[in-house]
Amino acid sequence: MILLLYSPVHALAVTTVLVLGDSLSAAYGLEQKQGWVALLERRLQQQCADCQVINASISGETTAGGRSRIDTLLDRQHPDILILELGGNDGLRGLPIAEMYNNLNYIITAAGHRRVTTLLLGMRLPPNYGPAYTQKFQNVYQRLADKHHIAWVPFLLEGLENERDMFQADGIHPVAAAQGVMLENVWPVLKDMLGK
Repeated sequence: MILLLYSPVHALAVTTVLVLGDSLSAAYGLEQKQGWVALLERRLQQQCADCQVINASISGETTAGGRSRIDTLLDRQHPDILILELGGNDGLRGLPIAEMYNNLNYIITAAGHRRVTTLLLGMRLPPNYGPAYTQKFQNVYQRLADKHHIAWVPFLLEGLENERDMFQADGIHPVAAAQGVMLENVWPVLKDMLGK
């Protein structure tokens, strides 16, 4: 059992959070209500009845897929905050790092043009992809955060990577018990953004 401790965010204005991610945010292998995005929505609604979370995450999504959808999503949903959780599938498929960087850069820029604040969630790859590729992959997130001066979380799965029982049989997708840990990795940074 995971006890979620947090301090309230007071006097939240109407806030719409759009989550653009892959299977990690789409609650792959779980009921939607068990995923970390659903847990986030419940937490936000405790603070603000009019706050909403729109989960546009798709299992298997790549940064190219997110790039192809972002303009329509932003224009249709008019979010205040974009939580961007993409790149893992690019890395697992060994796609060029430059393409991943350019796609994420496009998404963040598109949000910025609409005055939407982005929170970037970082990912890491297993070591079997080789040190050169994995390091370049991991560096993409900090490079983009620095370039755009946006908030970021270095690793969405922080604290889970060595806990085998926190993953489903495929060894990639977290179980229900891990979703609260994922939320706690995101919440302190997001709470600070909401406070501003």
